[in-house]
Amino acid sequence: MYIRDIIMTKRFGKTLSAEQIRHFIEGYSAGDIPDYQAAALVMAIAIHGMTPEELSVWTDSMLHSGSVLDLSSIPGTKVDKHSTGGVGDKISICLAPMVAACGVPVPMISGRGLGHTGGTLDKLEAIPGFNVRLSTEKFIRLVGSIGLCLIGQTKDLAPADKKLYSLRDVTGTVESIPLIASSIMSKKLAEGIDGLVLDVKVGRGAFMKTEKEARKLAETLIEIGVRAQKKVSAFITNMDEVLGNEVGNALETKEALDVLHGKGPKDVTELTLKLGAEMLILGGKADGEEAARKILEKAIESGSAIEKMRTLIDAQGGDSSVIDQPDLLPQASHKISILSPESGTIHSVDPLKIAHAAMMVGAGRERSEDSIDPAVGITIIKKRMDKVTKDEELAILHHNGGSSVEKAKETVKAAYTISDDSPERCPLIIDIIKGD
Repeated sequence: MYIRDIIMTKRFGKTLSAEQIRHFIEGYSAGDIPDYQAAALVMAIAIHGMTPEELSVWTDSMLHSGSVLDLSSIPGTKVDKHSTGGVGDKISICLAPMVAACGVPVPMISGRGLGHTGGTLDKLEAIPGFNVRLSTEKFIRLVGSIGLCLIGQTKDLAPADKKLYSLRDVTGTVESIPLIASSIMSKKLAEGIDGLVLDVKVGRGAFMKTEKEARKLAETLIEIGVRAQKKVSAFITNMDEVLGNEVGNALETKEALDVLHGKGPKDVTELTLKLGAEMLILGGKADGEEAARKILEKAIESGSAIEKMRTLIDAQGGDSSVIDQPDLLPQASHKISILSPESGTIHSVDPLKIAHAAMMVGAGRERSEDSIDPAVGITIIKKRMDKVTKDEELAILHHNGGSSVEKAKETVKAAYTISDDSPERCPLIIDIIKGD
């Protein structure tokens, strides 16, 4: 079988056979197929797409390019959650312990922030000592003993995805829906999960800019999961504004802890409860959303959710004192208040500009090898639909100095649109799609 023939097949928009797909994934993973030929095939896929059958085999081949975890010895239905990434998205940090406290095991392998979206691992590492680089053996052991574990992708889980993602990043094919979906699902299926809840974000602060794109991605992800005989549901959620009030790693971690204490922002709490309820349903702990929500709310009120977080931090080498003393999290040495230039109603706060401003002071990374400052970021004081008077505080920029501070300040200010008219209320959750 020749790689040139495989490329030509897809170049002319024809369907690849299962044998052709497996030959390519195995050969590229082993280093037998050069990047320039792989790039040609990936570009052809980005242009012509893939049939559901092709995509199922492609994902399965990527999944089996490395180890697939076996969690069958752990009682219960194992359920994870994945977000396509947004500005201020710290949901996993409060969601995982809350769901685990309700009896559903949560094996969660997360990523780092790249570009304008923050990464769960970076936020967790803002907790002093928290170790996300655990072996798969310890990962399985902790899921079995405490009901959850949050780590980064190990080198032996879906290694084909790592190689292909790097290639897509430099060939302009990152946005291809089949390639996005197979990348997400190959890693998630490698965790050994039984169920998955997806948070597909859409809007200015998301990778998917239109509802049509988001819906197509959600449906594609669900179809892959169903073909793999997993329970899968997808939420399409609004990312036209920052989620919560904090952007930046330590700031967002503190806000996630606030949710577990029962005093988090309304939107973060609501989305956590919605996603968590679906995880409990897939995990067999509740028959419907209302019953599941009550179980989650009881976990917050009783303190079992925050205690599960304390257990997680201790188990992964972190300082659980942050639970009661959040000031132990890294703090920036300087704060700048961003004041409103006029009176009126906040019409919008551009999440992309807020994210870019946070990156300017060191909260994010342009390239995977860039370092980040866990202490810096932005606190959003005034959000969409809030009233504001001239010179009232809109936001706070947390920084540790540097040449980009002034530009970051102006970018935060430019993110705000203020008018005399009140904007229409936008739903946090646009739609829910469930697998058969």
